[in-house]
Amino acid sequence: MSEIEFPWITPFPEENVTGGPVGSRASLASLRRSSLLALPLAPYFLFVGLFLAVPTVVLFTKAFRPVTGSTTSAMLEAINESNRSSFLFSLKLSLISAVLGAFFGFVFALATSRIERPRRLRNLVTGFSGVAANLGGIPLAFAFIAALGAQGLFTRILFHNGIDLYGTGFKIYDFWGIVVVYLYFQIPLMLLVMMPAIEGLRPTWREAAINLGASPWQYWRRVGLPILSPSLMGGTLLLFANAFSAYATAYALSSGGSRLVPVQIRFYLQGNTITGKGNLGYALAAWMVLILLVVMSAYLVLRNRAERWRKA
Repeated sequence: MSEIEFPWITPFPEENVTGGPVGSRASLASLRRSSLLALPLAPYFLFVGLFLAVPTVVLFTKAFRPVTGSTTSAMLEAINESNRSSFLFSLKLSLISAVLGAFFGFVFALATSRIERPRRLRNLVTGFSGVAANLGGIPLAFAFIAALGAQGLFTRILFHNGIDLYGTGFKIYDFWGIVVVYLYFQIPLMLLVMMPAIEGLRPTWREAAINLGASPWQYWRRVGLPILSPSLMGGTLLLFANAFSAYATAYALSSGGSRLVPVQIRFYLQGNTITGKGNLGYALAAWMVLILLVVMSAYLVLRNRAERWRKA
């Protein structure tokens, strides 16, 4: 006798030996499998929690406390007139070094991308850029002091040739001196950021523009630069964040006398000269975190836009 199906009758779910539905058992197995796959990431999340999340919470907790002898929150006192000048100095230095580094880095990236033979020269440029982009701190400051300091090698060479570098107002520990030092690692970093974007420009786009009668300048103005603009702006923001958070190089150049915000944070936190101002140092650091958070968020948005056309 054949079975008769009744489509309007919904069958009951199968039961396993424990009485639970098969779907629940499958979901539990999937959850267990996901947990096992995520287990190797546990040390990473532990590291991030201990050395990033916990210090950030502690930082903002102390930043919102009042400074000793005052009822005003340290976050508000950190943006008063004297500290505001330090922020303006740091923002100006970071912006100028980022714009100059982005311009020269982009030009050098274009020149490097055109090097096809010998291949070793191109590898040498990119290899040196990778080293220079990560070189900073006291070694870099010492190298520039030995080269462009008041008694530096190049300073003395220029002086013996009738050029008094320090007579023009240039000082390695002053604003433009720090900009020159920062460009040493800003330009190579921009070159490394822009090389993949420039190599992503398809030759067929240039050929199509030339076939339509466009000059090289028109190709770059109407095709190349608009396509590279997200990478250019994102790289500039990355350089800005890199310069804004730099500390050891400027501190070593100025012997701790710089008006940069990171140097001011050390001044308040060391407690040797001013006591009871520790929360003000935490507040300055908190404002730096907020500024860098905005900058890096914009950088990630622009990087995603650049990746979108590159994968198209």
